[in-house]
Order: sequence, then structure tokens, then C-alpha cells
Amino acid sequence: MLLLDTWGRPLRNLRLSVTDRCNLRCAYCMPEKDYVWLPREDVLHFEEISTLVDVFATLGVNTLRLTGGEPLLRRDLTALVRMLAVKPGLIDLAMTTNGVLLADQADALRAAGLGRITVSLDTLRAKRFTELTRFDSLDAVLDGMSAASRVFGRFKIDSVILRGVNDDELADLIEYGRSKNAEVRFIEYMDVGGATRWSPSDVVSRAEILEGLTARYGPIEPLVEVSSAPADRFRLPDGTVFGIISSTTAPFCGSCDRSRLTADGLWYLCLYAPQGVDLRAALRRGATTEELSALITNRWQARTDRGAEDRLALGERRAFVPITGLRTDPHFEMHTRGG
Repeated sequence: MLLLDTWGRPLRNLRLSVTDRCNLRCAYCMPEKDYVWLPREDVLHFEEISTLVDVFATLGVNTLRLTGGEPLLRRDLTALVRMLAVKPGLIDLAMTTNGVLLADQADALRAAGLGRITVSLDTLRAKRFTELTRFDSLDAVLDGMSAASRVFGRFKIDSVILRGVNDDELADLIEYGRSKNAEVRFIEYMDVGGATRWSPSDVVSRAEILEGLTARYGPIEPLVEVSSAPADRFRLPDGTVFGIISSTTAPFCGSCDRSRLTADGLWYLCLYAPQGVDLRAALRRGATTEELSALITNRWQARTDRGAEDRLALGERRAFVPITGLRTDPHFEMHTRGG
């Protein structure tokens, strides 16, 4: 079935956070020293996740991405992958990871049925990596990249670009991706959360990224594709393809078919949504499959969210959630929502 919201956008793509915890503290995501974590008793069991995915699949979800926090911190994650990989109707099972633990788990994940993987990498310079993440883990991430290339063949690299921080590494990241058979996707710095102290002056726009790469490589060709994927894709003169996710300066809300399920079962219909739908509560009080389906259906059909466009329209932007409010509810943090 095709379940449409008020703007005609289908329910098709679910980002599933399996944990809110992370083993890095990236400046653009988790810059604070301490965080309020989700209570462990609230985190969904694998069987509960499986039940909810079954319901979503019957409503049209065919693409599932495992996220965190850092998903590889979830114990026995391969068991969950094995459960999800055989779900009828799912045509794409992917995961986004920071890569720190990937080298030791890549083979098992692939054997369990994980189809695709994306690894985050914002810099190739060890000192800069430590400054950005507060951990000296670049070698572990690069080992994870090598494992991803060996096990999955083709994979993607996500790089958040910040002005004056890593915007001088665009070509370096392209070249590294080429060496690993990976497609690099540059991501504009997004104004999410409040702890990051986001400022528009820190954003390197799609236009600037293209300008910098054109100066290095020559004319760049945009790829014309019909897709709800967040990245616009481009081709360099030598055929190398890369992407840019420009949700800050050129939002893609009009075609957004993705929603997010937190590790404790709150379903967010938009990254910027102030509230989520508590599917865990419904599940644990014994809601039937039909009741869960009706709850999801009703909420999606009433969906009006165009969060990134609303943010752009603000002009002089402010923090999505003030820092003082972040500790009152961990769901305000973007690492809890799966980014």
C-alpha cells in the first residue's frame, strides 16, 4: 500500500535508532561533556523492534536504516540485523556508523544480511580528528573503512563540512573515497539541537562546495535522478561521483519520505518535530497489530512537517532547542533521533 501524508509524501523510509549512546563526541552533534541517556529499561528489545518493523512494512516502508547514537555499541546487533534482513517487503537494509568498531564487526554484519553501509568521516588528519571528536580514533575509523571496502565492496562516506575546520579537505576526502571505492557525500552543517552552538557563518553551502571542487577538478556535471534520497549527486570530469546533502540552504522537504524511530520507541515524523509518537507505550500495553497500524496510519496521514524549510524561512536562525532545555528531555538531542 502507499500511505501518503498531507503533502502527498509516502511513508517509505524508516531510520531506526538502536541506541542513543556514542563513543565519540563530535563538535557538530554531541559537544557537551555529559548527557542524559535514555533509561535502559525503556530501550526497545529486538523482538519489539521486529514487531514494529513488521507493522511499518505493511504500511509501505521498504527502506530501513540502522542508526544511533553509534549503532555498533548495541550488544548483539548482528542478531537484530538477521531478524530484519528476512522481513518481507524490505528492499534495503542499511546502517550508518562512525566506523570506530566496524573493522571487527563488518564481516558478521554482512553475513547477517546488512545490505549497505555508510561511514562518517569528517577529516583525514589525526590532530583535527581528535579536536573534532575528542577521541584519538582516526586509525580505528580508517581500519573500519578498509573493512567496509573489503566486505561490502561499494559504500558511502558522510562528511559534515564546517567553515574554517575541514573545508580545506574536500578534494582529499574525494580522493580517499576513490581509493576505497566509496562515494563521498558532503553534508551542510545543520542547525539542530542547541548544544552545538550552530551559526550560519559556520555553514559551507552546496554552492561553495561545488565552487571549490570545480576549481580543483574542472567542470562538474549534475546527475539528473528521480529519487527521494537526500543527496544531490554530481560527476567529476574523470567520472567520479559524489553527493551533497544541502538541507540547510536547499531543503528537500517536498520529497522527504523518511521518519525516525528512537531506541525507546518514539516515532518522529520529522527531524525537527517537537514531539514524537510513543509506540513503545502502545506496544507494551498490549496494542494489537491492527491498533499499531491505525496509530501509525492516522499520524502519517495528518503529517504536515516541513521542518528544514521552516528553519530556512526563519532567516536569522536560533537554536532548535536551547541548551538549558536539552537535559529536561533526551529526545531533544539529535543523536537520540538518529540524525
